[in-house]
Amino acid sequence: MSKFSIEEAKNGVKFSLKADNGEMIATSEVYETWLACQKGIQSVKKCALAGKIVDLTENETATNPKFEIYQDKRERYRFRLRARNGKIIAVSEGYATKNACRTGIDSVISSAPDAEIE
Repeated sequence: MSKFSIEEAKNGVKFSLKADNGEMIATSEVYETWLACQKGIQSVKKCALAGKIVDLTENETATNPKFEIYQDKRERYRFRLRARNGKIIAVSEGYATKNACRTGIDSVISSAPDAEIE
């Protein structure tokens, strides 16, 4: 089963969403408190189901919540999940192809809502 892991960070705590196979799907920003981090997880769980997928490399737009596909400076594809208020609540690692990035998004959509928190 997929799970969210809450970890200590330099200036607070952060979470990671890991797939069934242990691979990291997405991570969060650093939160000041455990409670704020847990609220971030709940937001990801809700927004994953409601989020639209927009491809910023194709100049697509949509209202929040949404997954945004973009290319980083190394030309790798990444996604970020924005909450209803527009704040980024989860980000991905870099992917070599847009298709692989979309697969990462699909993994968040299918696993985040029921993922356990450890």
